[in-house]
Amino acid sequence: MLDRSSVKVPKYKADYILIKPFNFLLHLRHFSQENMNSLKHILLYTIAILSTIVLHAKAPVFPMNMPDPKPHRVIRTCCSFGIDMQLFAIPGVKLTEITSLEKIGPHHYLGDANEENGIIYSRIGGFIDMAHLRDQSDWTAYLYTQILENKEKRSLSIVLGREGGEKTLNVAIPSNFNNLDMIHMAGKIAYDLSVWHEIATWFGASTIPFVPERYSSFSIEDPYSNLLGVIIGMQALQSELPYEQAVTQIIKKYLKNLDAVSNEAETYLAMEAVRDIWWTRDKKLPSSKVLLQRQLQVYPCLKPWLVPGWNSENQTTSELVVPEMTSNGQSLNQFYQLEFKLNYKFPFRKMFPERKERNITQNDFDRLLAEVATELTQKESQSRERKDKINNPTRN
Repeated sequence: MLDRSSVKVPKYKADYILIKPFNFLLHLRHFSQENMNSLKHILLYTIAILSTIVLHAKAPVFPMNMPDPKPHRVIRTCCSFGIDMQLFAIPGVKLTEITSLEKIGPHHYLGDANEENGIIYSRIGGFIDMAHLRDQSDWTAYLYTQILENKEKRSLSIVLGREGGEKTLNVAIPSNFNNLDMIHMAGKIAYDLSVWHEIATWFGASTIPFVPERYSSFSIEDPYSNLLGVIIGMQALQSELPYEQAVTQIIKKYLKNLDAVSNEAETYLAMEAVRDIWWTRDKKLPSSKVLLQRQLQVYPCLKPWLVPGWNSENQTTSELVVPEMTSNGQSLNQFYQLEFKLNYKFPFRKMFPERKERNITQNDFDRLLAEVATELTQKESQSRERKDKINNPTRN
């Protein structure tokens, strides 16, 4: 067994680049002095520039002032699950996106380089992607302020852009909704949008044109990180502290309660412990075959995936529950509709043979998730057959 204290996470050098969301510019000066003669690195950094474009806004202080711009569909750069990952067509470059308790910085609405995001392992909450977590906290805050602002009008409509097709939100706001009801509805909508991101990327949606994102769709840490971010956002909105300060403190509380590991080396080892079980280094990003396991159980509660042997006997997993009800027991789902007009990449006729228009809502997610599960099963079956033919060439 490896001694965790002796493990050192690889640092920046010519043949290894540790990329973190937003801090790529900090590496660029060092990079340009030593490696500009390498075309592969130029290409890598071009991709990094495109993938780290985010919207910035004045930090909101809830509930007095409202965040003005709508968040981008992906605010912060998401992290790839795995360590020392190779990139397709860029030999010699490896990717590791992990962080630690000592590195994680204060929360900033819509992101900031000082957040130091990445993946961190926790013994009862599994792997947590801090970028996903913060994104969903901010989406929850944004949606809450929009609902609150339109409460007197009793309705809200927002065009949410395109991701696998056009996205639109329509909300009916009952007059008897209290503040907690509005917070919970914002959280539920934010979580549904995070599930849609996983669905859409499975069916071909991507932030960067021609760079597929199926490799990270339903990654085992994504849904749990998303829902944890929603819960943190909902708690921050009930705090008397300014939003960003509240989120910062609540993140620290949750990471402590989830028994997050103390340094990057431990997260590195936890990743290594599930290599060739949950993920593989045999494939290069952005291959969809990098992930060997995916988390498709996204409603109504989420159970984290824990690395075997890393938690104590008296520790139990920390399950999270999706907010679904109002304070008086009504389903939140009946008060809003997320509408998606699907693009041609979805096998629409196969999933919805009874429909003519390519429009769906959050109530149709079960069919989409079932199709993802079917496709995964088929791919796994085909992979086993190929391996069997290779290992047993004489078998008919």
